Amino acid sequence: MSLQICVDASFALKLVLDEEDSEAAQALWTAWSAQDVEIIAPCHLIFEATSVIRNHVYRRDISADAGQAAFDALLAQEIKLLQPGFIEKRAWELAQQYNRPTAYDACYLALAENAGCELWTADGRLYKAVHDALPWVKSLHENAG
Repeated sequence: MSLQICVDASFALKLVLDEEDSEAAQALWTAWSAQDVEIIAPCHLIFEATSVIRNHVYRRDISADAGQAAFDALLAQEIKLLQPGFIEKRAWELAQQYNRPTAYDACYLALAENAGCELWTADGRLYKAVHDALPWVKSLHENAG
């Protein structure tokens, strides 16, 4: 079985939008691709990231064409979307354990925990809330250089 890495929507968005740390995300993605790493995420990543892109277009932070290009690029990313049966219950438990205001971020934690792999995020609040207890949670910002 190949090595797996879990990414969250904040990381995936760095691949398709021009944001701070986008170059670092691209460099990691390229390295993982060269190492034949399987990238995984919960199914809701696609909806979460799509909503962010759409919101950027709505607020006119990016043009409609740029939004379409980002959306198309998002769909083209080789991310294996998973929805294992345990994820909701474990996400609820993790959200409670780490006092997270929402459970959807905890779904990424639950999936990575179950897969025994790293979770890469660009979400500083999530990282700060769990990194001391969960060393397999990696921050794009903290590791960007």
